[in-house]
Amino acid sequence: MPVKIRLQRHGKKGKPFYWIVAADSRAKRDGKFLEKLGIYNPNTNPATIELNIDNSVSWLQNGAQPSDTARAILSYKGALMKHHLLGGVRKGALTEEQMEAKFNAWLEEKEKTIASKVGGLDKAKADAKKKALAAEKEANEKRALAATTVEEPAETANETTVEEVKETGDAGAETVETVEEVVATPAAVVEEKVAAPAEEVVEIAEPAKEDTAKTESVETKVASKEAASGEEE
Repeated sequence: MPVKIRLQRHGKKGKPFYWIVAADSRAKRDGKFLEKLGIYNPNTNPATIELNIDNSVSWLQNGAQPSDTARAILSYKGALMKHHLLGGVRKGALTEEQMEAKFNAWLEEKEKTIASKVGGLDKAKADAKKKALAAEKEANEKRALAATTVEEPAETANETTVEEVKETGDAGAETVETVEEVVATPAAVVEEKVAAPAEEVVEIAEPAKEDTAKTESVETKVASKEAASGEEE
């Protein structure tokens, strides 16, 4: 029976992950399988891949054909490399010790490449975080500067008002002093003017008494004349 190494879908909608399986090529994609060889999760960065290299190589030696995606995964993890080296051993071009040494050297180089990639991703994340913090700090500084700019005119207005009030207060004090002087001066003048007419009134009142005495004298004389005229008659 033809065997195919392929991916079997699992996971939820929008976030799938896959099993790497050896299955009958006539079976459904998510149907029965012969052996689970590993897992592939593309939702992480870098993608998470776990593979049983020896079992995968055994299926390859028995004629299993990988799908395109499964082939890329087998090549990435070194299964195809080991399968190729074992072919050289079968042909007598390599000993098993040489094959193991070459394969281990290839794995070390691959691990360095992967570590370099992971380091680059970590650095990119750190740089992105640093830029985000710098942008947030700049935004906070701009916001604080804007708030300070809004508050400064109000403080200046308050200071100006206080100074004006102080100046106005000083001017008011001077004005009060001037008013006091002005008020004090008319008071004396008024007393003098009020006192002066009082004397004039007295002087005017005295002729009134004289007129009254004269009137009484005239009346007495008239009465005397009338009395004398009566006697003569």
